Amino acid sequence: MTRAPLVRRLTAIFAADVAGYSRLTGMDEEGTHVQLKEHLRVLIDPKIAAYRGHIVKNTGDGLLAEFNSVVDAMRCAVDVQRGMAERNSDVPANNRIEFRIGINVGDVIQDNGDIFGDGVNVAARLEAIAEPGGICVSDDAHRQLRDKLDVVFDDAGEQNLKNIGRPVRVFKVRDRGAASHRPTLALPDKPSIAVLPFQNLSADPEQEYFADGVVEDITMALSLFRWLFVIARNSSFTYKGRHVDVKQVGRELGVRYVLEGSVRKAGNRIRIAGQLIDAETGAHLWADRFEGALEDMFDLQDHVTARVISAIAPKLQVEEIRRAKRKRTENLTAYDFYLRGLAKIRRWTMEANREALELFCRAIELDRGLACAYGMAAWCYVQRKARGWMIEPVRESAEATRLARKAVHLGGDDAVALSRGGYALAFVAQEFDDAAAFMDRGLAVSPNLAEAWTLSGWLRVWGGEPDLALEHVARAMRLSPLDPSMYGMQGAMAYAHFLASRYDVASSCAEKGMRDNPNFLLTICIFAASKALAGQLEPAQKAMARALELNPDLRASNLRDLAPFRRAEDLATFAKGLRKAGLPE
Repeated sequence: MTRAPLVRRLTAIFAADVAGYSRLTGMDEEGTHVQLKEHLRVLIDPKIAAYRGHIVKNTGDGLLAEFNSVVDAMRCAVDVQRGMAERNSDVPANNRIEFRIGINVGDVIQDNGDIFGDGVNVAARLEAIAEPGGICVSDDAHRQLRDKLDVVFDDAGEQNLKNIGRPVRVFKVRDRGAASHRPTLALPDKPSIAVLPFQNLSADPEQEYFADGVVEDITMALSLFRWLFVIARNSSFTYKGRHVDVKQVGRELGVRYVLEGSVRKAGNRIRIAGQLIDAETGAHLWADRFEGALEDMFDLQDHVTARVISAIAPKLQVEEIRRAKRKRTENLTAYDFYLRGLAKIRRWTMEANREALELFCRAIELDRGLACAYGMAAWCYVQRKARGWMIEPVRESAEATRLARKAVHLGGDDAVALSRGGYALAFVAQEFDDAAAFMDRGLAVSPNLAEAWTLSGWLRVWGGEPDLALEHVARAMRLSPLDPSMYGMQGAMAYAHFLASRYDVASSCAEKGMRDNPNFLLTICIFAASKALAGQLEPAQKAMARALELNPDLRASNLRDLAPFRRAEDLATFAKGLRKAGLPE
């Protein structure tokens, strides 16, 4: 008997469930069930119908639906989350029913009224990593959604989703209306500025990295001024690809001034245009355009920086402007490779890490004095060790140490080389005293570099200085309040509180970090250890199981590879907590 062929079709898949449903039912089983049914009846089911969707099935605490249009699916998701925010406005935070939604576009199999396949699985995994009240979409969905709705897509990079064989690039969705309600940050007691991503006007979309690199250089040069408060690149780049109101940017980042502009690269010519805006009034304070040959790029960037500084403080002495100019490699090709490596290293996958290391090494081959490339190459090995990606630990650790020493030796006034190289010396080689000295020099050179303050916080954790760690991480958070890598800051805070025996606070910080990045092994482990030592074994064991999924080779006997505590008692306490949570010997 010949089986009928399976019916397949392309569709938009919408998966939703209630965040923390088990906790809510544990508090009030009947009440939670009644509230959920009411939300479905009054809000969610009608919204799905209004946007021409079809509910495939209910899943106890959620549902699976499909739409012919991914735009309709997204509009429905945004309306659902807005509606739930209104319905929860008078409900205590601990009692709220909040949905997580994942949206994917994919080929599905239809069978007996249900749908199956990889497209459905991806949507379900996207829902699982979304924040309460949040929406996550796949790269496939994002390509069809961008520029069509009044929402913001924050690139969360490639994620290894549970039981999905390939990394999936994920975008977190922010409602512009919701974004406008972010709390206003107080202005610092000194001039403050955010450099927004410059628009790439080049015909080649592959040159996007070039425009980003120009902005990073201008941000770094501005950061050299001790009297100026500069928002970190990671927070400024959350506005990439968006038409923004500079007044809103000023409120959200807590800055007085915003620099925006564009870069056009055609043949061997570059044109950089920039304008400085008062974020409080919206007034344009300065605008200029600079054009020159490709080999003059660094001079152009220095010129832009000097003009911006002059606009902010007209009485600034010429000598102070000149001191802001940084030495850069004169070999553009080497710098090109370095910028491409930066674009790769932020994708947080093993393959991207390998490609980034190759690019940084290529830059070093072409310019043996490019200190920042040595520092970032050493950082690639730090990532490998922290994430369990090392294949030949002895050889790779030796290479990381060599690169780190070269970075700090050449570093001079290069804060990237000093902070990344210094951290690698502590994390890989456990040379804590030298590492702290180089880190401090990097912070002195560039006191507005948020990434350096974060790394310094982690360095103080491993060195057994929890109070100093918390102080440095707090500085990083203020410099970069919208940082996509906030999970790293939360993780460092968790370890600092753990060392001070504040296990409940530590697990709370770790939990926040895990919401932003559920695959960061260090944060998962400190959550497990903190919960275990606080006597809460069930969540500790669940976290430990997740940690072992990410790194099956993790054992108590090799724990120092993950967490290189300087003090034996800190490592012993950490190991004790993880053993209680179920870490094998």
